Formats: sequence, C-alpha cells, structure tokens
Amino acid sequence: MALVELRNVSKIYHLGGEEIRALDDVSLDIHSGEFISIIGPSGSGKSTLMHILGCLDSPSRGTIQLDGTMIQDATSRELARIRNQKIGFVFQFFNLLPKLNVMQNVELPMVYSGLPARERKNRAMDALKLVGLENRSKHRPMQLSGGQQQRVAIARALVNHPKIVFADEPTGNLDSHTGHAILELFRKLSQEGRTIALVTHDPDIASVTPRRIEIRDGKIAKHVDATLAGLRN
Repeated sequence: MALVELRNVSKIYHLGGEEIRALDDVSLDIHSGEFISIIGPSGSGKSTLMHILGCLDSPSRGTIQLDGTMIQDATSRELARIRNQKIGFVFQFFNLLPKLNVMQNVELPMVYSGLPARERKNRAMDALKLVGLENRSKHRPMQLSGGQQQRVAIARALVNHPKIVFADEPTGNLDSHTGHAILELFRKLSQEGRTIALVTHDPDIASVTPRRIEIRDGKIAKHVDATLAGLRN
C-alpha cells in the first residue's frame, strides 16, 4: 500500500456561473521514502494538488488515503490533527515567529500536540542537529541568514516525525548557492528514508528528484520516473 493514494480527485470551483476545474480526475500514489517533485506553471493546479495532499483542503470528488486512513470526508478538526501528526510543511517565506528564538520556533508543532516541555526541547534539538543548526538554538530568526532560516523551518517540519514533508517553492526566496544547499539537504534527508515532495515551477529544481509529476490544466500531463528509466536501461 502506498503512503498516499489519490483516486480520481477533482477540485471544482463555481465562479460567476462558470465551473473551474482546478484539479480534474487526478490519480496518484506516493510511496514511503520517496523523493518526488510536483511541477507546473502558475495556474496549473499544482498548488491545489499540494493543498489536498497536505490536508489543507478537501476535494470536490474522489478519494484520498494517507497512511491507511481515508481522509476526503474528514472534518476541519480532524484534518488539523492529521496535519499536526502526519505532515510537515516548508514554505518559501519560512513563516518563523520573530519574537521566538530558534528552539521555540521548532518546538511549536509539539506545543500544539501537547508534549511535555522536556520532550519538546530534546526533540527540537535533535531536529536542529539534523539541519546543522544546534549552535543557533538561542538566536532569533532575524539574526540568521535566509538559508539558516529555511533550515530552521525544515527542522520544525521534521520535529513531529511526519509521514511526509511538503516543500512549496522552498528555494524561491534564496540565492542560487543557498538554494542549492537546501536542495542538497532535502536529498540527504530523503536518503535517510524521509518522504519528501517538492512543489515548484522550476524544472532545474524538479530535476533533483528521482520522480517528477508535471501538472497542466489540472491534470497530470507528464510523469517521469528516473529510477524506472535506469532499471530499463
């Protein structure tokens, strides 16, 4: 069984009497430990797909199974619980709270989970070690470079041991050198068995992942699996 299974998923909006299909009958599997990219231009439906995969939105039609649980009919409260326990997010603009230090920012998902303070600190420090920032735990976000802030955001995404991490344009606010370092960190994390989905409009960023899903006009237009291609060759 795949970690994530989408079957015939559509997202339909009604605007001014017109039906807009942001997603149109999409079926997709993501397996545990995969490193994939979802790529497409602005308006293609890739962000809508990420929102549905990440339990930030619900489909109009179709079914979604995440880690063995059917979630297409979940309530808002149930979706919030699933996001907190099973999903990590990394965004373009970091979304760190400026008044909290690095350790406190990484602890936030565990505060919502109700974990004790000692366990929160231990797990936050372990996550910061994964991204090489354990010596910045007392710094505020504005005392860090853009790349360091994004590493803090990645640590925060990992701290609850999610089943899958979605990274939405994670290098979009970084220079090319720093962006490359962040992609290398994602590659390293994937090699350690973490499931990661990059969402991007940039083919160069998508090329770092073994599997690429191209979205156009709300449909899967192209599916490239370099691993399978290598096996065939």
